[in-house]
Amino acid sequence: MSSTSNESPLSPATASSLLSEEKDETRILIVDDDEAVRNVFYIYLSERYRCSTAGNFDEAIALLQSEEYAVVLSDMIMPGRSGIELLREINARFLDTAVIIVSGINRTQRVLDAIRLGAYDYLIKPCELDVIGMTIERALEHRALVRNSRQYKIDLERSNAELRRSKAEIERRRSELERLQAQIVHAEKMASLGQLAAGVAHELNNPAGFIFGNMEILKECAQGLERLLNFYDTASLTEDERAKAALIKDEIDYAITLEDLRSIIIDCRDGAERIRDVVQNLRTFSHLGEAEFKKVDIHEGLDSTLRLLSRYYTSGNITLRREYSLLPPVDCYAGQLNQVWMNLLANAAHAVKDGGEVTVKTKHEGESVVVTISDTGCGIQPETMKRIFDPFFTTKPVGEGTGLGLSVTYSIIERHKGAISVESRPGEGTTFTISIPVDSHPTEEQSDTNTEPAYVY
Repeated sequence: MSSTSNESPLSPATASSLLSEEKDETRILIVDDDEAVRNVFYIYLSERYRCSTAGNFDEAIALLQSEEYAVVLSDMIMPGRSGIELLREINARFLDTAVIIVSGINRTQRVLDAIRLGAYDYLIKPCELDVIGMTIERALEHRALVRNSRQYKIDLERSNAELRRSKAEIERRRSELERLQAQIVHAEKMASLGQLAAGVAHELNNPAGFIFGNMEILKECAQGLERLLNFYDTASLTEDERAKAALIKDEIDYAITLEDLRSIIIDCRDGAERIRDVVQNLRTFSHLGEAEFKKVDIHEGLDSTLRLLSRYYTSGNITLRREYSLLPPVDCYAGQLNQVWMNLLANAAHAVKDGGEVTVKTKHEGESVVVTISDTGCGIQPETMKRIFDPFFTTKPVGEGTGLGLSVTYSIIERHKGAISVESRPGEGTTFTISIPVDSHPTEEQSDTNTEPAYVY
C-alpha cells in the first residue's frame, strides 16, 4: 500500500490537459490506501472538480485543515485509523464537509452504522464512475441546501434581533413622542391660559385697586364715626335727648351694628387683598410680572422667603432644616425665583402644619444650581400628581388656595430654562427638585417687562 500527498498522481502536462478552464471550483478529497483506485477516481472527478488525494487518515486531516473541501470520498478500511474514524472526525470538526463512504464491505449493519454516524451515502466497490459522479452531485446539492438552511436560520435570527431592537427603538421613540406631545399640549395650554389670564388681570386690576384703596378710607371713616359716637355717649344730654338716643340705639342694635361694622370692614379688606393677590398672580402667570435680570445669591432669596413665612416656621410645629452648599451667583429674575421659593415653602408648611419637618437643600451640579425642598407631610395621591401643575387646580379647601401657585412656579422655572420635578409618597412626604442654569440670558419677551412678581400660597 502506498500513499500520496496533495500533488496529482499524473505528470503536470497530463493533469493540465485534463483540467477544464470552466471546471467547478468545488474541492473534492479522495481518501484511499489503494493508489490505483485514487488515480481512477482522480482522473474522472478532475474533469469537473478540483481534486486532492490522501492515502490515510493523517494525510486527509492535514489537507482538511489547510483548505475547505465540499466532499470527502473515503475508503472504509485503511492502514491506521479507519474510514469510520475519519467520518467521526470530519463530522466533529468540519461541519460543511459531506462524507461518502466507498467500501468493499457489503454488510447491511456496516452501511447503517455509517449512515447513522453522518455519512451522506455508502457505495459498494466496485462501483461505476457515473454512480460516484451522481452521488457527489447529490451530496453537493444536499450540502448547499444545509448551508443555505443554516445561513437562513442565522439571517432569520439576526433579522429577529434587529426587529426586536427596532421594536424597542420604536417604543422608545413613541414614548419620546408622547412626552414631547404632552409638553406641546402643556405649552399651548399655558400660552392660551396666559392670554386669558392677562385679559382677566387687566379687567380686574383697576376695580380691585379701587376697592382695596377705598377700604382703607372706609376703615378710617368708621373709626372716626365711632369716636364721635363715643363722645356723644359721654356728653351731657337732657333726659329727653338721652331717651331718644337710647331708642335709636335699640332700633338699630347699636352695639351689635358697631361690632358688625368692624367685622365687615376687616372681611372686605381681606377679600380685597385676595382679589389683589389673584390679579398679581395672573399678571405673573401671563408674563406681566418680571423683575430685573441679574446675578443673584440663591441662599439670600431662600432666607428672605423663609423670613416672610416665619408665621409658619416659628410656630413650633415645624422643624426647618437648611443644608446649603457653596453656590455661585445665578443669572435670574430674583423676584420670580423668590415667588418659586414662596410657593413651594408655603405648600411644604401647609403639608406639615400639624407637625413635621421641612428640609431645604442646595448644591452645584455641572452648569446648574439645584434646590430641593422636602417635607414629611401627607404626600400627593398618584391620581393628583399629574395635575398639580395645571392652572387653577388645587386640593386645598375653598377659600384657601387659588390653584395658580404651582402653575406659576412651573412657568417661571421654564422661563429660566430650568427644570422642576416632584416625587411623593402618600403619607410619607413630598420632594420638589428645581434646577436653574448658572449662566443664562433673558429672552426679548422677558426683557420687555419690568414689574414685581406676586406670591401664591
